[in-house]
Amino acid sequence: MKLMIVDDSLVIRNKINRTLLAKFNGVLRAENGVQAIELVISEKPDVITMDLTMPKMGGVEAIQQIIGIAPSTHILVVSALADKATAISALSYGANGFLCKPFTEHELSSAIERIIDIELS
Repeated sequence: MKLMIVDDSLVIRNKINRTLLAKFNGVLRAENGVQAIELVISEKPDVITMDLTMPKMGGVEAIQQIIGIAPSTHILVVSALADKATAISALSYGANGFLCKPFTEHELSSAIERIIDIELS
């Protein structure tokens, strides 16, 4: 399985990468929704972690487009926005789960396991 990390924060991209690198066959990185869509078209990741607040294109709009392009992609929203309306919006457009920042490595692994229904340990 191939993972794509979409977040404008290098620190968060690195943290997610460190936590999940050994559990996936490849890890792609994008800094915004525009880059994410380009990578979905060219690389077809199986799982995506998606921030919501990013420059150029935010996560909710990116989720809408990604689901239109690759509807079987599993998307975990990873965001500091604890706003329930935003989370519900992301889920209604096709995201499979939501994880609030800050998060622990265990919380991230558990959230990924829930959305793809496999054990990563």
